[in-house]
Amino acid sequence: MTLTHHSLEDRRVAERVLTTTRRAWLDRMGAAALVSVLPILGHAATAAEPETFDEGSTLKAATDFFGQTTEGLGQVIAKAFRDQGRPNAFIRGEEVSAAVTAGVRYGEGELAMKSGATRKVYWAGPSLGFDLGANASKVFVLVYNLPEPGAMFKRYPGVDGSLYYVGGVGLNYQRLDGVTLAPIRLGVGLRAGASVGYTHYRPEKSLLPL
Repeated sequence: MTLTHHSLEDRRVAERVLTTTRRAWLDRMGAAALVSVLPILGHAATAAEPETFDEGSTLKAATDFFGQTTEGLGQVIAKAFRDQGRPNAFIRGEEVSAAVTAGVRYGEGELAMKSGATRKVYWAGPSLGFDLGANASKVFVLVYNLPEPGAMFKRYPGVDGSLYYVGGVGLNYQRLDGVTLAPIRLGVGLRAGASVGYTHYRPEKSLLPL
């Protein structure tokens, strides 16, 4: 059977219409599938993102706690974020230390996790260095990778003094079992100077620094 010119043209038109219709249908199906999966992907991303504090809210919490804001405090917190990333908890506390060539530091505060969990925390530890006399001061501790409040209670070794110091604010790091602590001190709290030792965090108050 021989196809006429008009028959061939009609066939080509029909094929183009079919192709266009198929492409439009596939496009609509793809868009619908994407719309349906976006909420799932968004939920998964939110669930996978760890509960951590951003730099702005951390600086505000530290400023409110210390009752003052300084350029040094902002620089110290910025350094901690560059070095360690975003903390998932922090401690607001007060401590007393006394030393001549050797001494001890005691402190207590409240641990607050981004998840909303809170816990009272006490700490103590020996101090070796060039401290003179006794002092009482506030300390704001950034806490990284803490799985739950109970995991806080251990001995954390580190350099207990001004590993980083700027504008009257000092920062140092302590680390154990993947958890990092970054105590921040202002003013008289910096008299710890070159003290070296560990800090033992406990769920209850104790006069024993060991």
